[in-house]
Amino acid sequence: QVQLVESGGGLVQPGGSLRLSCAASGSIFSPNTMAWYRQAPGKERELVASITSGGIGGITDYADSVKGRFTISREYTKNTMYLQMNSLKPEDTAVYYCQFRRNPYVYWGQGTQVTVSS
Repeated sequence: QVQLVESGGGLVQPGGSLRLSCAASGSIFSPNTMAWYRQAPGKERELVASITSGGIGGITDYADSVKGRFTISREYTKNTMYLQMNSLKPEDTAVYYCQFRRNPYVYWGQGTQVTVSS
């Protein structure tokens, strides 16, 4: 079992920044992948960014809509993943979910609300 706890969401003006955190605990074995997903009202959940253990800092991937604005990272000693979000837009408004997966298991956090509005 893996437990995930997100934090860092909130209300921010367009152009602003937020940093989300996801603390993982439990049976965390490598290799594994952690990711951020988001779900806006009336829309399907979509992948924002992922980071797979391995290499220096891990192997990252981003949705086209956030490339150049968001940065995913992991602090392996603390089993924590981050999402630095800059230049936020109203369309980034959503509930952001943390995911941990190590085949065949997938775990989700409860989500944290991000609202971008003036």
